Amino acid sequence: MVTLDVRPQLLDALSALRDRVASVRLPLPLPGAPRARQTRAELLAQLDDYLVPRLKAPEAPLLAVVGGSTGAGKSTLVNSLVGRQVSEAGVLRPTTRVPVLVCHPDDHHWFAGLRVLPDLMRVWAPPGEDDPLPGSRTRGPSRGFGTTAATRELRIETAAGLPRGLAILDAPDVDSLVVENRTLAAQLICAADVWVMVTTASRYADAVPWHLLRTAKQYKATLGIVLDRVPHQVLAEVSRQYGALLTRAGLGDVPRFTVPELPESAGGGGLLPASAVAPLFAWLAHHAQDPAARQYAVGRTALGALDSLGRRMPELASAVAAQHAAAVRLTSAVEDAYKREGKRVRARLDQGAVLAGDALTRWRGYPLDTSNDELLDSLAESLAALLQCAVAAADERIAQAWRREPAAGAVRLPGPDREAAERIGMAVRHWRRVLEELAEEEVSRLDKQPAPDPDGVAALLVAALLGGKRARPAGEKLAERIGVQAAVRLRDRGGELVADHLEQVLRGERDRRLAPLEALEVTPEPQAELIAALSLLQKER
Repeated sequence: MVTLDVRPQLLDALSALRDRVASVRLPLPLPGAPRARQTRAELLAQLDDYLVPRLKAPEAPLLAVVGGSTGAGKSTLVNSLVGRQVSEAGVLRPTTRVPVLVCHPDDHHWFAGLRVLPDLMRVWAPPGEDDPLPGSRTRGPSRGFGTTAATRELRIETAAGLPRGLAILDAPDVDSLVVENRTLAAQLICAADVWVMVTTASRYADAVPWHLLRTAKQYKATLGIVLDRVPHQVLAEVSRQYGALLTRAGLGDVPRFTVPELPESAGGGGLLPASAVAPLFAWLAHHAQDPAARQYAVGRTALGALDSLGRRMPELASAVAAQHAAAVRLTSAVEDAYKREGKRVRARLDQGAVLAGDALTRWRGYPLDTSNDELLDSLAESLAALLQCAVAAADERIAQAWRREPAAGAVRLPGPDREAAERIGMAVRHWRRVLEELAEEEVSRLDKQPAPDPDGVAALLVAALLGGKRARPAGEKLAERIGVQAAVRLRDRGGELVADHLEQVLRGERDRRLAPLEALEVTPEPQAELIAALSLLQKER
């Protein structure tokens, strides 16, 4: 006998695990990421729509979801089981755009609220009216499946012909051309206590139905199979061949119901004779009304879903770990590129690279043919150009590294940044003003008459700091003007400002490159949290 343990501790552990799954983010386009995102969506659907509500209310009616391929006759089958047309059937595909749930009138309250499928808006006709147009609506919170409002509705119908304790749900086509329909069909099937898979004599070997059957076997779900629309002349042969396929797939013991091809099978709203669906109806009614059969069906599906978490959660955790590892590689490529360019800039400063071109010409003409401002302007422009080249080189190095990373597809590759030159120019001008103020402050402390020109002291200081060996005379002239002690003190403080300035500029550009990646919030914590939540659930079980 399969029984459910619904202790509060188990529910708490299951809810905690659900929250951990919901917090998972898989934004990087890695191989396997689409499958991991689908696994996350399926886990959330199964937890929200089935496991948590079923364990909280084990006495709730049995929910049988009828699913299958396009044109398999699901809606006609549901209408025939109910005894009247509750779900639209016809030749237009896809016919089932809004899923329909049918239950006994006494069970209506179980589904009118948001106990199961909480993100679907409830739509139902007022009591006593056969008009399927919405009479009332209840909306739950969306889980973000990205579907339209029309496909996010669940129509509730009641039928006194159904036994109490049984609800039947007609799901959209699992192979619908409409992506939203396929997604919704998978979600609805995950909410079922009993899976009723419908296929036809012409399509029983198709890949999609078999995928669903293997999934049901994997989850150990309570399963029934309907082979629909089988021509009388080939009924025995098709049934035999299909049975052989099921046996080879390990599904030979699954209850199977064969419905012959009848005039009513063509669609258009006709109902199949009661005799055609009587075996399936009796099987469903037995599971709903017989306590032992009901307990076995519900327990088997719920425990199978719980067991499947032990396999799927580590897979999801592994995908999270792969995302974080890829994010670390992308981040490291940025950090390494800017670290290398920072070392190169400092080395070039020591070599006097700033004192070149126009700056060198200005320095050679100083002070006779070059003013203090002209020398400072040329040195600032040369430093800005050096930093711009460093940023461009770092960006090119990052782009080369990121092109080898599939994960980089979620982040814009670093490229020519027209605003970088303006940001660097502003930062260099600010640094120049700080040095000018530093020189002015040092001059004001001197007990020397006449006091040296602060602008001249600033020009010599900047030349000495940025010119490397080429500007050694600048340091000597600075010492002559303000004294050796003051010159050493000024150069020490100025040197610290140069180092800080270079660090701030390159760090700022580096952080700008990292910002889009950091905005994706790919962190290592979800992996550990998933494994911890699964361990707690297994302990409570």
